[in-house]
Amino acid sequence: MKKIKHIDRRLAGLLVLGAAHALSFAPGPLPHWILPFVQIFTLAVLAFFVFKANTTVQAALGGFLFGLSHFAVGLYWLYISMHEYGGMAAPLATAAVLLLAAVLALYITLASALTRLLAGYQAHTLASYQRQVLLAAVWASSWTLFEWLRGTMFTGLPWLNIGYAHVEGMLASWAPILGVYGLAWLAAFAAGAIALLACSKDTANDAKAAVGVGLAIVSGLIGIALSHISWSEPQGEPLMVRLVQGNVPQSEKFDPQLLQSGLNTYLELAALPPREPNGAPGLIVLPETVIPLFQNRIAPQVWQRWLTVAHERNAQILMGIPLHDRHDNTDRYTNSAIAFDANTPLQSLISGAIDLRYDKHHLVPFGEFAPTGFRWFVDSMQIPLGDFNRGPVRQPLFPIKGQIIAPNICYEDVFGEEIIQSVRNSDAAGPGANILVNLSNLGWFGDSWALRQHLQISRMRSLETARPMLRATNTGMTAAIDPNGYVRAALEPMSKGVLDVEVQGMTGLTPYVRWGNLPVLIASVLLLLLGFSFRKKINS
Repeated sequence: MKKIKHIDRRLAGLLVLGAAHALSFAPGPLPHWILPFVQIFTLAVLAFFVFKANTTVQAALGGFLFGLSHFAVGLYWLYISMHEYGGMAAPLATAAVLLLAAVLALYITLASALTRLLAGYQAHTLASYQRQVLLAAVWASSWTLFEWLRGTMFTGLPWLNIGYAHVEGMLASWAPILGVYGLAWLAAFAAGAIALLACSKDTANDAKAAVGVGLAIVSGLIGIALSHISWSEPQGEPLMVRLVQGNVPQSEKFDPQLLQSGLNTYLELAALPPREPNGAPGLIVLPETVIPLFQNRIAPQVWQRWLTVAHERNAQILMGIPLHDRHDNTDRYTNSAIAFDANTPLQSLISGAIDLRYDKHHLVPFGEFAPTGFRWFVDSMQIPLGDFNRGPVRQPLFPIKGQIIAPNICYEDVFGEEIIQSVRNSDAAGPGANILVNLSNLGWFGDSWALRQHLQISRMRSLETARPMLRATNTGMTAAIDPNGYVRAALEPMSKGVLDVEVQGMTGLTPYVRWGNLPVLIASVLLLLLGFSFRKKINS
């Protein structure tokens, strides 16, 4: 009975630790410098439980409880979008968040079960340094493969990948080489090595287990050394850019009575004179769906006002807008980004036949399309502008003022393997990007962690690609990120204003842009196979 109560307390503790783990993905309430350490040490407790578990089922249960609280706390802001802005009843919205958290927790459940199956029972009986290292590597490889599956299956939801806790810190500079999944592997390895050290009971095993911790420290030291490598170099002249944040409340954005007021806010901000005579922006960037109606439902005089702004500021305007056109006698609706200047024909804007146009490829399930069998759920929310068509992964980019701009919309930038397609040259779609631009409207999530978590994700894309990332959002976080992942300037969230910044386009391909996730995935599979071979050898 005492043993059962002890296990119950440990399982309850994993619920608490999973919630603490969720705090490591953006600053607030924790300071930014502590996030990598919180992530590794809270995950190390789960790894310790898995290695010490008596059975694979027990390890799986611990992983599930850790994952349940991790995702429920880390994604709590989905409740805001469904209930406060989507009109869904509070009990149903709460149940939806918990159900999603439970589904996502299954990936951690399976990673924990696989680790216990291959390595858990060996934690106290290993006779070599190599096997101690292998155990930590099995844990890291299991975790990373299931992170990748979570980010890929059913259109993928890689939000809260543990690599995002390491945008700053010793491991950050591995991102241009290994990408976010490589950082996830290194972080999970460090957690596994710490757990194995805690599992050791005698001096001999302490020494063996310490080798894994030593390797984790070495990887961090190498990361510090890698921070001195420049993976890209300047291309062309710097570009002055204005990022516009209108802070139009989500409750007002689609209200027919208040829609014009929101449009006026953005027109006024875009038209502001520069603060300095030599600081006139050549590009004005506005958020996703800054015009919340299809382009052919906008009065011509409104489009003319935008052309006037482009003329007065002598700038090109890049904005997010839903588009409606017809192909082969079929209506097509897209969540798009367009760029135009004062010379763009008015009729081109009204028809959507614009040369510089990007159609969102990675659509949000339930918000931009209804997954099969879930139409009833989508209909229970009052979310406008759904059921979009997809654009291709790689589309022609925007040549603007001597730079090649690659727009992406909303949470598209959470998919690093897709963002790198825009950085590579393409025979069909043209040269790769010098500057990345994210257009988002996170007004759906209020003043929540979603805003800061998304900023961390964008910083990771800059690290991986060695490209600056510009973010124009409705409510935050509007920011300019340099090719090393540092935020050079940002507007306060939930505020109205413009951010005028000078941006230097970059050229050159990082190893991650060249190779993508393949090296990390292959290495993880091989290490798991090695762990399986050791298991068979011990059992035989």
